[in-house]
Amino acid sequence: MAEYLVRRVVQSLLVLWLVSVVTFAIIHLAPGGPIQYFLQPGLSPAAIQQQIKNLGLDRPIPVQYLDWLGDLLRGDLGHTFKGYMPVAQIIWPTFKNTLILMTTAWVLTLVIAIPWGVYNSARQYGFSDTLASLVGYAGFAMPSFWLGIILQETFALKLKWFPLSNMYTYGREGDVLDLLHHMVLPVTTLVIINLAAYLKYARASMLEVLGQDYIRTARAKGVPERRVIFRHALRNALIPVITILGLDLPFVVSGAALTEAVFNWPGMGQLFVQMAFAREYQVLMAITLIVTVVVVLGNLLADILYAVVDPRVRLTGKGVQSA
Repeated sequence: MAEYLVRRVVQSLLVLWLVSVVTFAIIHLAPGGPIQYFLQPGLSPAAIQQQIKNLGLDRPIPVQYLDWLGDLLRGDLGHTFKGYMPVAQIIWPTFKNTLILMTTAWVLTLVIAIPWGVYNSARQYGFSDTLASLVGYAGFAMPSFWLGIILQETFALKLKWFPLSNMYTYGREGDVLDLLHHMVLPVTTLVIINLAAYLKYARASMLEVLGQDYIRTARAKGVPERRVIFRHALRNALIPVITILGLDLPFVVSGAALTEAVFNWPGMGQLFVQMAFAREYQVLMAITLIVTVVVVLGNLLADILYAVVDPRVRLTGKGVQSA
């Protein structure tokens, strides 16, 4: 186990480095640049060149990358080109806001999808199973921004049950009840969109496990159906769901940019879009690195959960193996 973790940490550091190199190159080689977004009109070409030099953008890209990497290793994420604000100071509030929104949606999705999928696997083609299929089709077919707009139109503009957008009502910042009120529509949007995949995997995985010989043996011995499902089948059926969990963790951090944009939620996904248009390279690099770290940690967590859920899976120095 310890050897496995060490190997994964080394591999993760290599992945982080490769992602940083590729991302840095793509961002800096993309057309346009940050200088055009904050230069005053009528500035002479010589003055523009001086601004570029002051920002260090005239140096070769490998040199800029090494400078950025050196600052990162010292714990400095850099500063924005416009306003020279610390990147960490910009990202942290949006990171926190995204975590509040996405973690709530993620947990609610699991709480609804797994029990519902298990229930439907034992009652195929019933009303609940049909309803789950409709929810699944809707989740796969509807873009999140379109669903968000429909919910806004119905529940915010017509019925006036919930706020149209933003995280707080003006003047009530920090009020938990006001925050929960504002979270209803964006969280509902994300839960409906995410529910489709988790329902499908939970139901299909349970059906596959329930068809195994050891399940038939347990039933033949007279084991109560509830015990068969929750004691013998559910643990093995959760393995494919855990795979999705690991892959979905980055989504929690990066945020659903479109959903945040529709509801004007001040999260990291919305920040990434804004900074991409403004060519704020340092902010884009910081967000990309954060998402990459979470991807790596998510996969590692999924591997560890495999071993917890299924004792036949062992974590060795060579990776995840079945006994």
